[in-house]
Amino acid sequence: MKARTILNIGVTAIFAVVVATVTLIGVRGAAASRPKSLPELGSVPEFTLVEASGQALARSDLREKVWVASFIFTRCAEVCPAMMRTEVKLQRELPVRDDVKLVTFSVDPEHDTPAVLREYAATFGVNRAGWWLVTGKKEEIYRLALEGFRLSTMDADPAKEMPILHSTKLVLVDRRGTIRGYYDSTDEGEVRQLVKDLRAVLAERS
Repeated sequence: MKARTILNIGVTAIFAVVVATVTLIGVRGAAASRPKSLPELGSVPEFTLVEASGQALARSDLREKVWVASFIFTRCAEVCPAMMRTEVKLQRELPVRDDVKLVTFSVDPEHDTPAVLREYAATFGVNRAGWWLVTGKKEEIYRLALEGFRLSTMDADPAKEMPILHSTKLVLVDRRGTIRGYYDSTDEGEVRQLVKDLRAVLAERS
């Protein structure tokens, strides 16, 4: 009788250890698969510019939206068209909802009027319902790029093919106007990561 009792106690103890081990593995696995929170890399300052529709666009219009910012100019011969094609593909992969936007700022606003931006967008088949193209005062856009987004932007030799030098990064911004990530538009892996990160930010509580 005593031997049977000891055997039962031993089996129970082993079972408890097995259950505890499986539970611990499950907890660790869940923690490992849980995505880490994206860093907060600064805030986009207030701005008031002009969208391709001719309507004013302010940072307040992007409140409660998750958006991807980029900087281009329509006279750019190589880098900007490549960026636009990348963003057209990106837009197709993003959730179709009113709180997700692409926002493209022109660093050549003296040439890129709303009409020019509308025509430029049409050549790439841009879905403007979810993509705003923005122009305005050059000083404000340069200040926004350099001080707000911390992206390089500068005038170059106007006689050259690239009269303006600017970053090709895409920038993820959350509902509060906080920058959450920078992504190389020329790197397919980083663009795929942008899609994942944007979905994660969408799931966050504002």
